[in-house]
Amino acid sequence: MSEFNDRTQANLITVLEETCRELPHHGGDHKTRKYIAEQLIAAARSGKTTLGDLRVVAGHALMTLTGREAS
Repeated sequence: MSEFNDRTQANLITVLEETCRELPHHGGDHKTRKYIAEQLIAAARSGKTTLGDLRVVAGHALMTLTGREAS
């Protein structure tokens, strides 16, 4: 993740941890966390680096994994 500045790295970590706290089994399994992290990194690479932007991306990733529709 060294391609991102300190603030973006902190935002990525924060949003990943916040999102995974909602998962069962103490933050979800490795595959689930990896998928969400990959989605967050892709978003950051495309310029979405704020907490708000990353939370939206993480929410969509979580909905994709759980099969829920976005509201």
